[in-house]
Amino acid sequence: MIFEMGILSTRKVGFLLAFVWIGTLCYIWLPDNLPDFLQHSTKSTPRSDKVDLLSSLRYKNASANSKEVIHVCITSDKNTVGGMVALMNSIVSNTKSRVKFHLVVDEESMDHLSIWLMTSKLKNASFELKAFPPQWVEGKILLRGGRKELGSPLNYARYYLPRLFPKLKERIIFLDDDCIVQGDIRELYNTPFKKGHIAAFSEDCIGVNKRLSRLTNVYAEYLDFKNPHIKEMKMKATACSFNTGVFVTDLREWDKLNITAQLEYWMELNTKEEVYGNERGGGGSQPPMMIVFYNKFSAIDPMWHVRYLGWTSGTSYSKKFVAKAKLLHWNGKFKPWGRVSQHHDVWDRYFLPDPGNRFKPMRRT
Repeated sequence: MIFEMGILSTRKVGFLLAFVWIGTLCYIWLPDNLPDFLQHSTKSTPRSDKVDLLSSLRYKNASANSKEVIHVCITSDKNTVGGMVALMNSIVSNTKSRVKFHLVVDEESMDHLSIWLMTSKLKNASFELKAFPPQWVEGKILLRGGRKELGSPLNYARYYLPRLFPKLKERIIFLDDDCIVQGDIRELYNTPFKKGHIAAFSEDCIGVNKRLSRLTNVYAEYLDFKNPHIKEMKMKATACSFNTGVFVTDLREWDKLNITAQLEYWMELNTKEEVYGNERGGGGSQPPMMIVFYNKFSAIDPMWHVRYLGWTSGTSYSKKFVAKAKLLHWNGKFKPWGRVSQHHDVWDRYFLPDPGNRFKPMRRT
């Protein structure tokens, strides 16, 4: 009798272990079809009913609001998603701090990126993944010149950080996916803000970056100063421009000041009359941010945003200088995964091959 009870107990334990194992597999691979009863797998409710159909979050390891965590947002689409992966790898490879990645992609890239990350060395990274709802910017984008890719809805996701991540009420770093981080990301996260400022950007008129731009790096290159609404803002046409591909901001203050609505105002106005776009800056997401943050931002250390690597296929910086840079940005059309990009060896160091073989860096043979 005792022997039979032992067999039954062993069977019960076996069934219990099997149940737990199956449940664990379902939790990992099918999080959207399970109840939200665990702290590390949550769903947010954005301010659009349609967003729930597009959103998917994967939380691991870190609490969303822990002060010990450095929050980093990266946006990408199916054409540039390999840049997001390389950038993530460069960040975790060069810091001992806990980093939480907030990843925003197009719906088509959701599964692709999930598999890529979960089958790579980044599988233990802490991240959440969301699809950007294109209806948020529908009818608000009008490019009158410049590069067509600047009109991609994902290019405007940086406007909607509080809406995308409503539970996040602290600092966040935003990075374009054509960047590589070589320093400890905590240094950038701790960029000091001047009193009254809620964000930090890199000015284009100082440091080594100035000489590499084809622009004069002033507001007149981006905005139409003949527009009456621009005149009302009393901005100087000769004021130094700044780059919006890398910035640090406080999401609590961003939301409190309703920065998103201010940016949307200028977007919508530009569809009705020329506010920006015909100027040499080419339009895109940068001009509204330059208007809203005029004289209201702090400066990022120049070595934390060495840019213009994508403006030409020729070498802009020496290898020695590139090695010292803490953040490299290939802004421009010559991306680090392209055939004729400069200093692509630095980017290759952090690129993790796509298991689906859909994203392939182009290299000269």
